[in-house]
Amino acid sequence: MKTAARNAGSCRPLAPRDLDAVVAIDAALGGRTRRAYFQRRLAAAERDAERHVQLAVEDDGALAGFMLGRVLEGEFGRSEPELRLESLGVRPAAHGRGLGAALAGAFEHEALGRGLALIRTAALWREHELLGFLDRAGYRLAPVHVLDREATVDYEPGARDAVEVKLFEKEDLDGVARIDRRHTGRDRRGYLCRTLGEALAASAVRVSLVARADDGVAGFVMARVDYGDFGRAEPVAVIDTVGVDPLRARQGIGRALLSQLFANLRTLGVERVETVVAPGNLDLMGFFYNAGLRPAERLSFFKPLA
Repeated sequence: MKTAARNAGSCRPLAPRDLDAVVAIDAALGGRTRRAYFQRRLAAAERDAERHVQLAVEDDGALAGFMLGRVLEGEFGRSEPELRLESLGVRPAAHGRGLGAALAGAFEHEALGRGLALIRTAALWREHELLGFLDRAGYRLAPVHVLDREATVDYEPGARDAVEVKLFEKEDLDGVARIDRRHTGRDRRGYLCRTLGEALAASAVRVSLVARADDGVAGFVMARVDYGDFGRAEPVAVIDTVGVDPLRARQGIGRALLSQLFANLRTLGVERVETVVAPGNLDLMGFFYNAGLRPAERLSFFKPLA
């Protein structure tokens, strides 16, 4: 008994050797096996440890829970880096022992150690047990709009015939950075470079596009495919950033970008697309509404750490 008490709630970094235990816990909670998803997340953390926080909690010397997060740097127009909590779980037999709280505390400690002052996450409104955990952990409902729509329904097919749209490539970076700077007032080349690197390294995950006109970049959309984040069973595309050159507004460039994005997603077998819009951004809200996105069943939460 003394040994069990001493080891209960002991947190440590998640390791590749933990894959089987994590998959088993997740399957026990969700009723399905998502081995490929966790393989990808663990591999991503090995490639880029600075952008991931992955923790395990032990109970009597055995892995009993996990928590996975990723650092956001410029997604959804953000100016400061934040930590996104993407997946968590505690073995059902170990519920009620404070292991989730131990994980949450270690997760926040790691975030603060990296200079991150905010954690974000999301959950379906009907996931009552998860919502209760977030409430007890001090998370609050975020003042943002989460929108989504089916990607299987075609959108403005004529728009993509009128504008040249292609995959985001290295030579497009200067043009994309210029447009992004005009919208945000900030130089976010570091975020854009990282996004481009992900697109070139994993084209099946990053589906970012640029529109061209008169031999220059006229607009862009940054998107990625989540293969399991937040407990999802099916892949969902998330639009991180979108921008059109203000000098080319109302020329159908934004519609062409979304039309081609949705077409590309269908070829990948992605059925839904999602994004987040800040309150008060009525132009962007109207743009997405015109593209068929509507309030999602997923809620966004945040927890300030400082």
